[in-house]
Amino acid sequence: MGSGELVSTLDEDFPLGGGVADTMACVTCPYCGADVEITLDPGGGSVQRYVEDCEVCCRPWQLTVTWDPAGGALVDARTEDA
Repeated sequence: MGSGELVSTLDEDFPLGGGVADTMACVTCPYCGADVEITLDPGGGSVQRYVEDCEVCCRPWQLTVTWDPAGGALVDARTEDA
């Protein structure tokens, strides 16, 4: 598969609006309240769920990242027990 075919496949699987999707987001830690900037990977699908640790207090967040058709990301960070 050439790089042009790969781009075409990604666009079909996950349209990024004008070709630009959010790749960074600011998240407020649900434990310590610190504002932390995280890197996002829009190539992982339009809805993603994963665990990421707070870089301030090191406690694990349950993250849900959802991209809209224009490439805007909505990030929800919850505690492990939520």
